[in-house]
Amino acid sequence: MTIDRTTISGTDGRAHASRVPARRKPITPGRVARAMFLYAGMVIALVVVVAPFSWLVISSVADKADLLTKPLEWIPAHISFGRFVDLTVGSSADETAQGFRAAIMNSMLIASATTAVGMVVGTLAAYAFARLRFPGRSWMILAFMATTMLPPIALILPLFQIMKALGLTDTPLALIIIYSSFVTPYVVWLMRGYIETIPRELDDAGRVDGCSRLGVLWRVIIPVATPGLLSTALLAFLLAWDEFLYALVITQSNASKTLPVALNDFIGRYGVDFGRLATGGVIAAIPPVLIAFAFQRHIVAGLTAGSVKG
Repeated sequence: MTIDRTTISGTDGRAHASRVPARRKPITPGRVARAMFLYAGMVIALVVVVAPFSWLVISSVADKADLLTKPLEWIPAHISFGRFVDLTVGSSADETAQGFRAAIMNSMLIASATTAVGMVVGTLAAYAFARLRFPGRSWMILAFMATTMLPPIALILPLFQIMKALGLTDTPLALIIIYSSFVTPYVVWLMRGYIETIPRELDDAGRVDGCSRLGVLWRVIIPVATPGLLSTALLAFLLAWDEFLYALVITQSNASKTLPVALNDFIGRYGVDFGRLATGGVIAAIPPVLIAFAFQRHIVAGLTAGSVKG
């Protein structure tokens, strides 16, 4: 940071601007120690997060013999992308690979539909909780969040019985309904906090121009809340994409299996196909990573703006 000071110099009386550098804080041993501590923590966190994913990628391209060597080597002697070909465009005679390809489409369909349902219903409810005043408003939002506090294992039996009574077991629709039931409360909670950061004067201006409540939400709130919507939609997509327990119990055939269940098929009774398991994990991680990179700017803006009210 610099301070501009104007001085008069020379015989012509013209003004010349001279920049005086601001005084910097002296470098002390305490500041150096704090900086080193912060950088060390950053490096440790980076290693903890990146190392498992790096080993996943290495295992996906390493030969089976390299995966069984002791000690393990970070750089495999033989690298092959054959497993990626087998699991994506391989022969239809391989039932496991065929089921994995079907699971990719099922997960994409189920996660996308769950995100759409959760965002539409959750955003409408969030706007009502943020802007309307009605009896029971406080305890209703707590009741929404209380449903997410129950462990999934406690709900799996009644949900399975309900889906069986409706004739929806082993169908993608059953998972869409179940996933929407626990994704929507998160959407309501997050979008309610984000909408409350938007000034109410925008609502009043829209109402003066003749918009209804839904018109204000569609024409005013949603365009302003786009970063929050994208970050919340990514969370909803990830919750549905990564869910395992409900999909394992509700689905049985390749027509409705999701990716986490298909990955579990690589773990046999008498052995584990580490190579295919790692390759499937890398393929399963690609869609969320691509979505996060594509909307990174909006997601970061939504998370930072929604974290501070006012």
